[in-house]
Amino acid sequence: QVQLVESGGGLVQAGGSLRLSCAASETIFSINVMGWYRQAPGKQRELVADITNEGSTSYADSVKGRFTISRDNAKNTVYLQMDSLKHEDTAVYYCKAVRATRVYWGQGTQVTVSS
Repeated sequence: QVQLVESGGGLVQAGGSLRLSCAASETIFSINVMGWYRQAPGKQRELVADITNEGSTSYADSVKGRFTISRDNAKNTVYLQMDSLKHEDTAVYYCKAVRATRVYWGQGTQVTVSS
């Protein structure tokens, strides 16, 4: 069982930046993919960005050029650097880990962007 703990959310003005962290309870070497998802009120949860254990990344079109996902295997942590934030980025952000056929989710961290 992999425990994921997100941190770094908060309130920021439009145009500002935040960095989210997702700390795993065990080594992430064995985790195939780690990613960030978000869910805004009344909307479905959507993929924001993910990164494989080989370092390949993918991003939602809405965040390309503004968000950067990275991982620090030594710290068992995945980051999401969010720049040029927009009001529509407001959501609860969740960390997800996939290891073989198992999927793990964090509890989420709120990001609120004021316009």
